[in-house]
Amino acid sequence: MVAVADPVIEAKGLVRVYRSSTGIVRKKRKETLAVDHISFSVGRGELFGILGPNGAGKTTTIKMLTTLLYPTAGTATILGYDVQRDAMEVRRRIGLILGGERGLYYRVTGRHNLRYFADLYGVPMEKRDRRIQEVLEMVGLAEKADMRVENYSRGMKQKLHIAKGIIHDPEIIFMDEPTIGLDPQASRETRRMTQHLIEQGKTILLTTHYMYEADELCGRIAVINNGKIVAMDTPAGLKSLVKDTAVIEVEGFGITDHEMNKIRGIEGVRTVSSTVTESKQVMRVQVCDAGEMLTPVTRALDCKILDVRVKEPTLEDAYLWLVEGHA
Repeated sequence: MVAVADPVIEAKGLVRVYRSSTGIVRKKRKETLAVDHISFSVGRGELFGILGPNGAGKTTTIKMLTTLLYPTAGTATILGYDVQRDAMEVRRRIGLILGGERGLYYRVTGRHNLRYFADLYGVPMEKRDRRIQEVLEMVGLAEKADMRVENYSRGMKQKLHIAKGIIHDPEIIFMDEPTIGLDPQASRETRRMTQHLIEQGKTILLTTHYMYEADELCGRIAVINNGKIVAMDTPAGLKSLVKDTAVIEVEGFGITDHEMNKIRGIEGVRTVSSTVTESKQVMRVQVCDAGEMLTPVTRALDCKILDVRVKEPTLEDAYLWLVEGHA
């Protein structure tokens, strides 16, 4: 584990095993290893990202660090407080911001939501209303503060989540996929507010699976897959892992899994991924030599091709290289 100056979050050998049982007469016990001996430190004022696919262990890690789950093994400290022995001290000093629409009270106003959470966090009465107004203005909800949350848009609800997470002015903020399901404008606003919090001197641990978000915001990133950290570096450092790689980007319609598997079998192809939007499908093929591989890749496709481009590798390409187990 790389040492960082003035660490405020430290995880050492964290493990989390989920245990369950199936059957009625002959019960079978099952153990799922969600987090597998991960270690990292986050320095004061740093924005540290955890990247990984769904089910990789990102949210479980956040839950252990924020005292919502006990580790099965290993230790974690927040500002020197142990997450198990000193859970109440940890909770006073952290904020938790979740993605999605859970955790708000819809039948009351945004202001009443914040008043409830301010009381829950022990914000002094003489400071409470002033702090609520300050936070509402910070997240851009001052004009909608007295509207019921059930009438908020999804983006407005996410702004209220951020306000709720910082109402007690925590030193450390945990953000678990804060832009999931948001439209591009709301996502951009959330990233802007995240950057503003860093400029205020907060320490943020962010989990996401959006590459551009991690690349734009994070100073360092841990890539986690199957519960293990497979790489940890700056965005530039991670991208250097695929510096000898080129990317053939094919835009078209009807690119099937069968065709993608054919391309994976071509010698010289490293990884293949595909994204689909309402108007097109884009396939990214990592190759060693774009000049040599352009013709074999396009010939393997029977779909309608609109455009073919060769691009420099991105953080997404480094991420795919890591999580597919080739590195």
